Amino acid sequence: MTALSLEAEYVPPARVSAVRRTITAFDLIATVDRPEIWITLRSKEDVLVDAKAVDERVQAGEILPLAGFLLAVKDNVDVAGLPTTAGCPAYSYEAHRSAVAVSRLVDAGAVVLGKTNLDQFATGLVGTRSPYGAVRNALDATKVSGGSSAGSAVAVALELADIAIGTDTAGSGRVPAAFNGIVGLKPTLGLVPKLGVVPAARSYDCVTILARTLTTGQQALAAMTGVEESDPSSRAWPASVRLSAGEHPRLAIPDEAGLALLSDNARRSFTAAVNALRCAGVLVETVDIAPLVKVATLLYDGALVAERYAAVGAFLEKHQDEADPTVAKIILAAADIPAHELAADQERLAEAKVVAASLLKGHDALLLPTVPEHPSIEQVLADPVGVNKKLGVYTNFVNLLDMAAVAVPAGTADGSPFGVTVVTRAFDDQVAIDLAALLTGEQEVSPYPPTGIDLVVFGAHLRGQPLNSQLVELGGRFTGDVRTSDDYRMVALNTTPPKPGIVRVAEDGASLVGERWTISPAGLGQFLANLPAPMSLGSITLDDETQVVGFHCDPVAAADATDITKYGSWRAYLRHRSTAGRRTVS
Repeated sequence: MTALSLEAEYVPPARVSAVRRTITAFDLIATVDRPEIWITLRSKEDVLVDAKAVDERVQAGEILPLAGFLLAVKDNVDVAGLPTTAGCPAYSYEAHRSAVAVSRLVDAGAVVLGKTNLDQFATGLVGTRSPYGAVRNALDATKVSGGSSAGSAVAVALELADIAIGTDTAGSGRVPAAFNGIVGLKPTLGLVPKLGVVPAARSYDCVTILARTLTTGQQALAAMTGVEESDPSSRAWPASVRLSAGEHPRLAIPDEAGLALLSDNARRSFTAAVNALRCAGVLVETVDIAPLVKVATLLYDGALVAERYAAVGAFLEKHQDEADPTVAKIILAAADIPAHELAADQERLAEAKVVAASLLKGHDALLLPTVPEHPSIEQVLADPVGVNKKLGVYTNFVNLLDMAAVAVPAGTADGSPFGVTVVTRAFDDQVAIDLAALLTGEQEVSPYPPTGIDLVVFGAHLRGQPLNSQLVELGGRFTGDVRTSDDYRMVALNTTPPKPGIVRVAEDGASLVGERWTISPAGLGQFLANLPAPMSLGSITLDDETQVVGFHCDPVAAADATDITKYGSWRAYLRHRSTAGRRTVS
């Protein structure tokens, strides 16, 4: 799987001091003059105090992966000492502690710049439903920014912030990413704790990250992720989590009917993204996405909207005159939904999950346009519900079906940025990231799930060798070539398929070349259970003196095998054997 990009090749940004980054950001804030981005912008002096503290921590030797990054926080997420409004002044309260996601980013070195504007109570995909003003698109001020994480997306797109927290129930972390030409990562539900987040529809809410590059977004997402015992919706990575999409992932895309909402230009951009993935080795097949689109209607057109009333309905009953009219109408309409209708829709949703699983059977992911079109602010104001509904066609179903998604830029269409989204099953987040990376031209070696165990292989499990598929099928991830210490010998075993044996020796050893893979704990256990004699797994010492799990061969079996240590690697031995065979034939 080879990385290809529809844009210029990605160059990682040089890390700057937090103080210098803060000064630059405030200069940009004054220059762009977009006050509607912010509900609460911290003072330059307060941000500089935090930035100086980060620089001092780095100088003292602390490893802070997000040092030098400025963070914008959607204003339905708590930041200690700042008001949380959820886009409604009457709802405002001062947060006494930060949301878990915010605290984790700050602990990793990020500095909070301020709280960003949003569609009120995170209800909308447009960015116009706010008394703090419609958030204009970063590239075209006549068009919508997308919502509900509107201010967060524009702050990142205009380079005021490096990363931003959004939330996503129906697409609120993906739609604004597409409209502003940035990246939006929506993890599997529960991986990022929701403590300190004002709920929209609690069962389907997700904390997301917005960034200008996929690598930066993954770093921030990894910092936010982890089980929080006090959060009842918190989830851990499964022991069998996949850590790679593999060399030739299988990708589903919509059939012609599924792309009917796209303009000709948008369809060309989508086709270009698909072709780029094909050129990178991805196997593509069309599917009928109509069942997924049907599921999407349950979120607002069915009884599931009762969750929104459960979140803030009681407040709106008392403060309807102080709320956005469209938002209030949507939420308050759910007050009288009978319990039996909610139960029926929950049953329909459970049935839809079975249908979706069948639809994606045999595929690793689904590629979709993120949005069908990019409306103007004027169009949205003229038809606030109809336009918003259309924007959610490709996004609304994802959280309902417990899926993960990564939205990335994919060129332009009709004068606006065009984006695509990679959708995967729950906990296959890394598969989505890997496929998205093929379009952005980035390559992050370390997987998002931190649960992998390193495994060193030397023979038939190397890339391109007969048994490599066993690692790929278990979601293993290739992370690089390695060399052992000078304490090993290699023999050619008489097996089918041919494979080497690695034996540690007290003297006359050599350094041997192998590959390092990362595999899930359950995958390693399954690998070990199927390992035939005379092979076993044990500790291998590398040339940097680190210890890694790897293959060992029983010394008794190795004694009767041909010693091939002089070749230095299994591939070198196979090349020699192939060359010798050709000479014999000739």
